[in-house]
Amino acid sequence: MNYQLSTFNFQLIRVAIVDDHTAVAEGFEYLINESKVAGVIGKAFSAKGCLELLAQSETDVLLLDINLPDKNGLDLFNQIKALYPDLKAIMLTSNCELSTIQRALDCGVSGYIMKNSPGAVIIEGIQTVASGKQFLCKETKRMLQHNDSQSVILSRREKELLRLIIAGKSSIEIADSMCLSYETIKGYRKHLLFKLNTTNTADLVRMALEKGLV
Repeated sequence: MNYQLSTFNFQLIRVAIVDDHTAVAEGFEYLINESKVAGVIGKAFSAKGCLELLAQSETDVLLLDINLPDKNGLDLFNQIKALYPDLKAIMLTSNCELSTIQRALDCGVSGYIMKNSPGAVIIEGIQTVASGKQFLCKETKRMLQHNDSQSVILSRREKELLRLIIAGKSSIEIADSMCLSYETIKGYRKHLLFKLNTTNTADLVRMALEKGLV
C-alpha cells in the first residue's frame, strides 16, 4: 500500500501528508496531532499513494513535498488541483530555490514552508491556508522580497499579467484574455503585489515601468 489512513476528531482541520521519507511524515503527523487544531487523516509516500489517499478521505489541507519517487510534487499538484479545486496545498519541502518557489506560486499553491521551520510555523501555515489565505515562511519571503530590479524575476505568465494590468484591463478582462478563472487572476494579482513589495495597482504599475519589468 502506498498510503496509510489515520483516525482523529473530524472537527479539526483535516490534513494529509505526502513525503517519501516515512520518519519525516510520522514526525509531522505527531506535531500536527498534538496541536489540537488539526489532525492527520493519512500519510502517503509517493504521488500514486497521494492520489489514492485523497480518493479515500476528505482533506482540507495537503502538505506536499516536491521530491517524490514517482513524480515531481509540483506536477502532482497540478493534477490534484484539477481533481480537487477546493483543496488547499502547502509545499513542505527543503527546496529553497527561487525558481522553484516561483513555479509553485504560479501553480497556485496556498503555502510554501521549509521543512526546517519551527513546528509553530507549520501549524500557523495550516491554519492560515485552511482559512483561505496564503502563507509563506520567513525564509520563503526573504527569497521573494528583493529591492533591486536585477533580483526581480518574473515568469512568462506574470509578465503577461503585468502587461495587461498596465494596459488598464480589469481582472475579468484579464481572466478572459489569459483563459483563467477570475479567482485565479485575483490570486496572481495579490502575489504580484507581494512579490514587487507594492500595496496597490498604481504602485505596481509605477514600479514595473520604473524597473523596466515588461
